[in-house]
Amino acid sequence: MIFLEIFNFDDLHLLAFVGTFMMKGGIILNQVFLVGRLTDKPTVMETESGKKYTTIVLAVQRAFKNADGKYETDFFRCVLWNGVAANTSEYCQAGDVVGIKGRLQTRSYESENKEIKYITEVIAERVTFLSRNTKDNQENVK
Repeated sequence: MIFLEIFNFDDLHLLAFVGTFMMKGGIILNQVFLVGRLTDKPTVMETESGKKYTTIVLAVQRAFKNADGKYETDFFRCVLWNGVAANTSEYCQAGDVVGIKGRLQTRSYESENKEIKYITEVIAERVTFLSRNTKDNQENVK
């Protein structure tokens, strides 16, 4: 299955693509492409073993209106590792538009109530910086 859509996002005409391909040997590919705005400034942290990472939330406006005639927004948790995390933290801030290529991953953890919880995240393999927050750009010009 291939899903292609062209949509308008703050005067950017972008192509969204999500694909699942049946490859030779029956292997299925897990690949996600998202374009949206960062909800917060990325901050790099380190694991106990010294690997750098950051977790960001990407706000992605839906391409269609709901029953009330308004666009809804989805929020995707994305994990960035090593150089991708460092560069995104250094060059991006809240409100910037970025494109992410990655894969979906589900993990589990035990809550304080001893319940098993599941979380699905996008593991980013590549981040493309598309545009700066327009409010910030206007302040820098003055």
